[in-house]
Amino acid sequence: MAVCSSSSSSGSSSTTKAWVIHGILAGAAVAVAIGTHAYLLLRRSGKFRSRVVGIIPARFASSRFEGKPLVQILGKPMIQRTWERAKLATTLDHVVVATDDDKIAECCRGFGADVIMTSESCRNGTERCNEALQKLEKQYDIVVNIQGDEPLIEPKIIDGVVKALQAAPDAVFSTAVTSLKPEDGFDPNRVKCVVDNRGYAIYFSRGLIPFNKSGTVNQQFPYLLHLGIQSYDTKFLKIYPDLPPTPLQLEEDLEQLKVLENGYKMKVIKVDHEAHGVDTPEDVDKIESFMRERNLS
Repeated sequence: MAVCSSSSSSGSSSTTKAWVIHGILAGAAVAVAIGTHAYLLLRRSGKFRSRVVGIIPARFASSRFEGKPLVQILGKPMIQRTWERAKLATTLDHVVVATDDDKIAECCRGFGADVIMTSESCRNGTERCNEALQKLEKQYDIVVNIQGDEPLIEPKIIDGVVKALQAAPDAVFSTAVTSLKPEDGFDPNRVKCVVDNRGYAIYFSRGLIPFNKSGTVNQQFPYLLHLGIQSYDTKFLKIYPDLPPTPLQLEEDLEQLKVLENGYKMKVIKVDHEAHGVDTPEDVDKIESFMRERNLS
């Protein structure tokens, strides 16, 4: 493996009633937190959750692909390609890399990225983002967790999840999905998602969901693939590490499920995006071929 070189997504009356009650409670919680008058002023002025930082968590140790952030993709380290795409998002006030590895930190500083060193005890990217947030000098309202293994992430998707969270005060988390390719239906590295009719997440799984009684992929069903980007309200992010692990989270090994199992709401946007995440060494050849075919440098 080459290492770093410096080059650069009409209910019943009871459902409706439950939704109204939830909306009232959520609004009350927000009002208590920041004051009704201040909350209304922020919403009207367009400054609600307006301060946004993008954090790219990166670790060297990985059971599936050690050193993945530093792997070369057409002459640039993958972490650099992700950082360059993130810098193009218009909603981000700042972009940093959060890592516990000196080699990754040195590489990132070499191409101009700001780096926050985090501890090796972080159990996932969300906890790493939280630790990095505590070490930043400025205060932010939203943290966007940008997966370092999505080197072709589109800036407009980053902007989309930010705007979705800004527009949903009852949600503490937002993320994106796209159409799932039928051949990826049973790939555990491709996380699937189901949402309700108001765009809030119901469940995430490494298995195919929904799963029909024939046990096969329904070529006509619009399955959803979860993309590796998510944003959090910073007040929620600060309490996330203290939430106890949940059975579904542990069984699926998906940190989003801890959010849902603890009763928090997650907004999901659907986007058109041909996902090219790098989960294994074999994915590097695939993404390089894709980039060459489309003249992406």
